[in-house]
Amino acid sequence: MIKVLIADDQAILADGIKSVLNSCPEIKVVGIAQDGIKAVEAVDKLVPDVVLMDIRMPNMNGVIATQEIKSRHPDTKVLVLTTFDDSDYILNAINNGASGYLLKDISAPALIEAVKNAHAGDTILPAKVAKRIASAARLVSNDREIRLRRKFGFSEREVEIAVMILEGFTNKQIASALKLTDGTARNYISTIYEKLGASSRTDAVDKMRNVLKD
Repeated sequence: MIKVLIADDQAILADGIKSVLNSCPEIKVVGIAQDGIKAVEAVDKLVPDVVLMDIRMPNMNGVIATQEIKSRHPDTKVLVLTTFDDSDYILNAINNGASGYLLKDISAPALIEAVKNAHAGDTILPAKVAKRIASAARLVSNDREIRLRRKFGFSEREVEIAVMILEGFTNKQIASALKLTDGTARNYISTIYEKLGASSRTDAVDKMRNVLKD
C-alpha cells in the first residue's frame, strides 16, 4: 500500500485528488494539509511514502516545504502538483529534492500512475514541463556552455546535453525535451562520457562541476 499525503490549500481540489487516488486499491490517502507548515508536520507524524505538494500555499510555499520534508525524511517522495508551469518553480522544486512535477490538468489515470512511478523511484516530468526546463537551462547556461565546450571539445548539441546531464535530467527526459529518439540521446551521452573520460553519470557530473568551479 502506497501512503499519500496531499498538501493543497484548496479544499475542493484536495478532496477531488483524494477521491481519485483512493479509487486505486494500491494507494491510500493518509492526510490532507492546507499549507506548507502543516505539510511538514503531517509528514513527521504520518511518514507517507509520497507527498503531492502544491507550490503556492500560505505560511510556507511548496518549494520550501519540499526542502524541509526531504531533509527530515529523505525516503519520502515529493511530487509537485500545481497549475503554474513556471520554469523557476520547476527548477527550484527539483533542486530541492522533488521527485517530479505535475500540472493540475493531469488526468486521473495519469495521476495514479505518476504516484506509483514516483514511489518506485522514477522522476516524473511531463514532456511540456521537460521542454520548459530545457529552455530555462539554455537561457542560464551560456557561460557554462562556453567553458565546457572549450575544455572538452563538445559540439553544440553535445554541450546542450551535457548541461542537461549536469541539471539532473534522465536519458528519457533529454530525449523528450530535445525531440530525439532514445537511441540517439544515448549515443550523444556515450560520446560526452568519452570526451569527459567519465565512467558513469556521477563521474561525468563531477568532472564538469570541477571545471566550472575553476
